[in-house]
Amino acid sequence: MASPDVGERAPPFQLPDETGAVRSLEELLDQPLVLYFYPSDFTPGCTREACQFRDELPAFEQEGAHVVGVSPDPPEEHARFKKEHDLPFPLLSDEDNEVANAYGVQGILRTKRVTFVIDQEGTIRARIKSLLPGKHVVEAREAVEALST
Repeated sequence: MASPDVGERAPPFQLPDETGAVRSLEELLDQPLVLYFYPSDFTPGCTREACQFRDELPAFEQEGAHVVGVSPDPPEEHARFKKEHDLPFPLLSDEDNEVANAYGVQGILRTKRVTFVIDQEGTIRARIKSLLPGKHVVEAREAVEALST
């Protein structure tokens, strides 16, 4: 499925987080949302990306934005990953890849590393696709900062 473009509505979703609680796009849009898709917990690139989002979370929060990760790993795996790396944001479980498909980020073998910045109205304001985990954090911060100007 094609990825939604900047300026289009973000596809709605309901997914369990690492505790099993169901989170929806609608509830997360009480402020801007950085929604980052990644292939798998505990892999080197995904761990680096999650830790970079963790380390930069105060800057995102200062701009009034949520950060949420999404991968096909089950909630129990997310709970271990979150605890081991002290991640202070939700990790959503997309085990059937339904949401990854809706966002056009499901590859042949795994979920692609793609980050979306979504405003409070549910419009995609930035789409970041790169194999470099650090690029996602930097570009997402720039996009979130641009929302408040």
